[in-house]
Amino acid sequence: MIRLGVNIDHVATLRNARGGNHPDPLTVAKALVGSGMDGITIHLREDRRHIRDADAEAICAWAGKPVNFEMAATNEMVAIATRLKPHGCCIVPERRAEITTEGGLDVFNQREALRPAIARLKDAGIRVSLFVDPDEAQIHAAAEVGAQVVELHTGAYANGKLGELDRLREAATLTTKAGLECHAGHGLTFANVSPVAALPEVTELNIGHFLMGEALLIGLPAAIAEMKRLMIEARIK
Repeated sequence: MIRLGVNIDHVATLRNARGGNHPDPLTVAKALVGSGMDGITIHLREDRRHIRDADAEAICAWAGKPVNFEMAATNEMVAIATRLKPHGCCIVPERRAEITTEGGLDVFNQREALRPAIARLKDAGIRVSLFVDPDEAQIHAAAEVGAQVVELHTGAYANGKLGELDRLREAATLTTKAGLECHAGHGLTFANVSPVAALPEVTELNIGHFLMGEALLIGLPAAIAEMKRLMIEARIK
């Protein structure tokens, strides 16, 4: 059955807007057990704009659900990840000026730089995912450098770009043919999640911002439960 990873970065964004300790990402993560969430995603950015080191340590130590640790492929982040040992690490591109991740990682042109980071993470027993655009060259490069998972960037699809669902479909098929597990995420909502969830190769969706926004209207557990319902319905049709 398809899994739902919930990104709780913006719990920390809300906390940091005012300072102090409330709301606490770990407390929220614990409260979401049983809501339909299959895993927790956190992104420890270089500038620590939302999740902080203490959050990452507490959430990885709790491990009530598998933790997907998003990170840039820097020596600092690799060192933190190999110490915390989350279930998986997803290497993403990162620029200080961006508001959110703007596209997939250019694995093809960064192969030599990525290999040692991936090797260190795998040696620590961490499953490694690469966040890439639905592009043939990037998927082949991900397999070449030793990744175990590809997370397809669904941002262009979510923004309504024509032909993107076909690109995702072809990329998902290619990912499994390359021997990689296929995940997807970015910009997914109640309105657009079903076609992506219906792709049989996709085993996991990671969703955050929309769920946090919807929580203002219906509550976070209810938003997660509805997203999971839509995902499962799409898969069994």
